[in-house]
Amino acid sequence: MRDTITTDARLALDLALTVRHDGHGGVADDLTDPAGLTAWVHARPDTVPDAAAFVADDTGLTAVRELRAAVRALFARAVRPGEPSPADAARLLPVPEAVERLNAAAARTPTVPVLRWAEGAEPAVHRRAVSGAGELTAVLAQAAIAFLDGPDRQLLRACHAPRCVRYFLKEHPRQEWCKPSCGNRARVARHHERHRDAARDGRGQ
Repeated sequence: MRDTITTDARLALDLALTVRHDGHGGVADDLTDPAGLTAWVHARPDTVPDAAAFVADDTGLTAVRELRAAVRALFARAVRPGEPSPADAARLLPVPEAVERLNAAAARTPTVPVLRWAEGAEPAVHRRAVSGAGELTAVLAQAAIAFLDGPDRQLLRACHAPRCVRYFLKEHPRQEWCKPSCGNRARVARHHERHRDAARDGRGQ
């Protein structure tokens, strides 16, 4: 078991978790409008470059939502033979399309050459990303690729507690749910199911 979760894993998971249960049996989406995406980016100054200055528009929102669909499709593949999140089960992108979309987004950041010439050293040229509409999706896609290629992918699970649609990383050997409240809800549901079965069997005798 890994002691820490990589930044890439956390960012990729956070993107997937913008689809979540709403607490009432339905599914909520944190990225329904540019303001939602702007707020989500601002909350991640340590993982998204220039997060404080980011302002989403409709084009950027569409790109991130399309990327998220690809990431969740690949998460569903990663948890096999387990079942995917219930939010995805009926509307998953085909894996080849998801891979193509992820790779295209990762390549979206343009770069420029930057000269650095320190005193007493030879001149050196580095590549630097240029801020623009494609930068956020490129950052998110590259994080997802790094996560899917790394050891944290083996810890990915879909939470199947009642009403939950989250993916999570299994951080403890006995962990079955994304958070304790989901475990409590699952245990209550199992308890009620056992009582219903017992009552049904009693009526059938």
